[in-house]
Amino acid sequence: MQSDARIVHPRWYSRMLYDKDIREPLFDYLEEKYGKIRILEEKCMGRSRADVVMVRPGLLVGIEIKSDADTYARLKRQTKDYDCFCDENYVAVGSTHAMHVSEHIPEWWGIISVEQMEHGIDFYEVRGAKANPKLDMKKKLGILWRPELANIQKINRMPEYKQKSKDFVIEKILLNIPQELLQRQISEELFERDYTMIEAEIKQFRENYRGAKRKRKRYAARR
Repeated sequence: MQSDARIVHPRWYSRMLYDKDIREPLFDYLEEKYGKIRILEEKCMGRSRADVVMVRPGLLVGIEIKSDADTYARLKRQTKDYDCFCDENYVAVGSTHAMHVSEHIPEWWGIISVEQMEHGIDFYEVRGAKANPKLDMKKKLGILWRPELANIQKINRMPEYKQKSKDFVIEKILLNIPQELLQRQISEELFERDYTMIEAEIKQFRENYRGAKRKRKRYAARR
């Protein structure tokens, strides 16, 4: 049976791996394994901050990194938060955790073992992730910024709802777009997300929203 291990990012040998040692080699491993991906780091999800969210076509994959220096103290809460937002989830663990981490995560979570070898960092998929049964599509869709939601509305020929709240728009999108199609469109928006432009777009959207709200109030007052 062919191993899923990869040797990447050569380094001097050391016994203990820290988060900073794992991240960049992990990204190389994921890109080699899956092809088209986009990595989002330190994404707020509920009360947790996701180490890595990997965008794939039609999927969001959460990855929590537990280095050799980390403990399981927050993992129970983190798994619950990741499960609300991501289609699949993995924990990437240093070799000191590899034999025991399965006791601390749901059965549908995958496990990636990370070990420093003499000639590089070795990644091995101990257990593949299964479809997450706890996914909350409303929360997943909420990852998108308002201009990104507006683009999905436009693509699907929905009303703009400029005067309505983000939660209202999310409910309408969930009611009107088939989930399989919506999953692909969420990923497409995240693949295209431009952090250099989005601040100005959000500012403009908020100004338009406030303008529409003021007009509605003036109309109500005249009545």
